[in-house]
Amino acid sequence: MPRQINPKHILPPGSRYSHGIIHSARARRLVISGQFGARVDGTVPEDLREQVAIAFDNLLAVVAEAGLAPTDLIKISAYCTEPHAVRAFREVRDRKLSGHAPASTYLEVAGLAMPGLKFEIEGEAVSEEPDLLFEDYHERVGAPEWSGKR
Repeated sequence: MPRQINPKHILPPGSRYSHGIIHSARARRLVISGQFGARVDGTVPEDLREQVAIAFDNLLAVVAEAGLAPTDLIKISAYCTEPHAVRAFREVRDRKLSGHAPASTYLEVAGLAMPGLKFEIEGEAVSEEPDLLFEDYHERVGAPEWSGKR
């Protein structure tokens, strides 16, 4: 299971995130493209909080489709065009992730890919359960397990 890293000799996180997340090297890794606040019909609400909530829902839909859980998220990066909106981001993040604290970066940017977009989020999720494709490959090929030695 991914583990939070928050060293005691540096300033603790200012909200619900972790300075680092560590996981085993043998894992299923999901890298999630930027998700923005567009509904399935393509409409984008004007309201920033609504865009943030929809973007998180879209991110979590990708996580679920990959067979992973929100607690498998180890890193998120958020981009917002509205200045001083970090509080809205944090409130939605904390609600959508139910207190889970992945490594997190929040950036204010001049613009996003399309007019009207105010928020975008990308992420990475890891499950330390073996990847079935990896296991199938080893069973078919009979490849030995890596010993850790070169």
